[in-house]
Amino acid sequence: MKRERWERLTADQRRKFAPLCPDFVIELRSPSDAIEDLKLKMLEYIENGASLGWLIDPEPRRLYVYRAGLPVECLENPDAASGDPVLPGFLLSLEAIW
Repeated sequence: MKRERWERLTADQRRKFAPLCPDFVIELRSPSDAIEDLKLKMLEYIENGASLGWLIDPEPRRLYVYRAGLPVECLENPDAASGDPVLPGFLLSLEAIW
């Protein structure tokens, strides 16, 4: 999460589970996860304030990109995922996951 959001919390809130949604979320599907459940979870993150979310589904090699205010994007077998513009310059290589 962005530092300014963290700094707005009280000292007591910082000592416990923070009552904030992260700005950026990555979910990696495991074989026991139902993809539809994870898609709903990602939408919930976006609805609660996340700016960017990646749902990585290794078996079919799909990356679902969730951005606030935009439709979900499904990428087939991408080499990497870019965090721009939420995380400028951040690039996650997906080679090790595939």
